[in-house]
Amino acid sequence: VNKDIIEKAAITTSSLTAGLLNPEQSKQFLKQAFESTPLMNAIRHEIRKARTGEIDKIGIARRILRKKTENTDDDYRAGVDTSKVEYATTAVRLPWEITGETLRENIEGAGYESVVADLMSRQVGIDLEDLSINGDEDASPGEDYDFLKINDGWIKQIDEGGHVYDATDAGGMSIEMFYKALGELPNKYNNGKLRWIMSPRRSQEWEMYLLNQVITAGGSVPDSLYDSPAKIPVLTCANMPDDKILLTDPKNLITIHTYDMQIRKTNEGKEAVMKDVIYYVIHLDFDPVIEELDATAIIKGIGVVTDDTP
Repeated sequence: VNKDIIEKAAITTSSLTAGLLNPEQSKQFLKQAFESTPLMNAIRHEIRKARTGEIDKIGIARRILRKKTENTDDDYRAGVDTSKVEYATTAVRLPWEITGETLRENIEGAGYESVVADLMSRQVGIDLEDLSINGDEDASPGEDYDFLKINDGWIKQIDEGGHVYDATDAGGMSIEMFYKALGELPNKYNNGKLRWIMSPRRSQEWEMYLLNQVITAGGSVPDSLYDSPAKIPVLTCANMPDDKILLTDPKNLITIHTYDMQIRKTNEGKEAVMKDVIYYVIHLDFDPVIEELDATAIIKGIGVVTDDTP
């Protein structure tokens, strides 16, 4: 069942003065939205025509070379492993309105309309990142319930099918925490493409932990350790919860979109005329998926660093 971000009275198709974007315009809009955050710029974005479907995966096993004997065929043939990741996009929307008086009296005139549209495009990217990370269809009713329940995000998917390291009893930040989480991943994924994905506050608390080690224990800490625990770079993301850290190749995280991208605008109809209002709405659909769950890990239950943390 499709879920809307905001439910309001419908504006019928007959009242619209601008309609469906063509595929190239849709791609450009998505690009603008994705470039709004470092993480969304680093992950994969797949565009599909169908709103439900699958992404094919193909892999090759290790140690498949064989010794050659001249003029002999031993009937050995290397094979490939195929699998798929299913997706089902959810329709969402972002509506807003501007009064005609605002456009007439604003010093930028019609340019104000473009400024607002650009801000809305950026917010689409930020909200898509937030939902892709934190979405939970089983979320408990609360302040952000209508937002979070739209889709299941990467944290929930990794928590249920990836590798999990619970740091609840670790007493806060520690270098061992990173190595233990890394040890959960099979070696074949430790290929130089992994990233620690954490909130800015968590990244700063890691820095504070290292500084405390220098102050209390003396000596020094290599500069690279601040930005690359276990020699894996940190990718900060404002939408990450402070008590969790993800470990994966960002290209392993995927958002699926379709060409069904619409940005609509109308100033027609009785309500628009009587209120002197222009209505806008962005329609799109998406689904956050993970290509290989076995190549993901999550650190949960990280405590807050305090000044007296050893």
